[in-house]
Amino acid sequence: MPGAPATERLAPLGWAALAVVAGLGATLLAGSVSAAPVTTLVGASMTRTGMDVAGTACVGLALLTILLPGGRAARAVTGRADRLLVVVAGAWLVLTVLGIAFRAADAVGRPVAGLSGGELVAWSTRLAAGRGMVLAACCAVVVLGCAIARLRDPDLVAARIPLVAALLGVLTPAVTGHAGAAPNHQVAVVTAALHVGAAALWVGGLSALVALVARRRDLLTDALPRYSRLATACLAGVAVTGVLNAQVRLPGWDALLGSGYGLLVVAKAGALAGIAALGLVARRRLAAGRTPVLRWAGYEVALMAVALGLAAALTQTAP
Repeated sequence: MPGAPATERLAPLGWAALAVVAGLGATLLAGSVSAAPVTTLVGASMTRTGMDVAGTACVGLALLTILLPGGRAARAVTGRADRLLVVVAGAWLVLTVLGIAFRAADAVGRPVAGLSGGELVAWSTRLAAGRGMVLAACCAVVVLGCAIARLRDPDLVAARIPLVAALLGVLTPAVTGHAGAAPNHQVAVVTAALHVGAAALWVGGLSALVALVARRRDLLTDALPRYSRLATACLAGVAVTGVLNAQVRLPGWDALLGSGYGLLVVAKAGALAGIAALGLVARRRLAAGRTPVLRWAGYEVALMAVALGLAAALTQTAP
């Protein structure tokens, strides 16, 4: 943001790093089952969390264009959002391609350097998890193409198109991974899709607002009520689907404290409660025009980043 301190401009990178560290730490502490070398496990964890962060950021940047009103000031912000979308979508595509390689290496229990082309192709085409990653890469390509087109002329591509593509991109790895192999397949897939979609809109939307709009009171007055209504629905959706998904995946409620997967669920639920509390404080301060709101909203996004890392670790941990 013009005139914003360097620490605020670097805040999104800090949030991303926090998510990656939380995801890696949670994966290792939960005892992810893998016969692959530690370097492969670390690479798979970091690329998966990075994918989730980049995909969620793409959802937020595309959503921001819809939340903002018309006018010259809004066009300046949406133009910057489109430029950032090009960078983030490109990073998302690279991380997804790397993630495919690391996940395939993890599946065969070898370093990435020892992975053959045939094994890579087989994992990417024959397994549901591999096909999901390939579809995510395709969605990242669509978002990138839409963002580039919008830089030439915003009227060439409606903002809803990259938003839908980004949502599909964050959904596919979730519904084709562990959820697809759950005992109650249909319930697990539907709840996982709703859970991830609601979380991406909630986290991505707030991150984009804090990073690009929080200091523009004229724009925030119009965008915040729209986001708040969406965030309330997303919070309820994340909470309900999270409980349902845990019930489907866990053999019993006693497994919440008796397994690495269950402990991750508890940690994520605690993060969700903290995010809801911080969100209430931030929204009240924003509505009252109290300047410390940026700090509170930043804390909320930071905790969201931790929750995103925990969610990524859950996808790589067996119940």
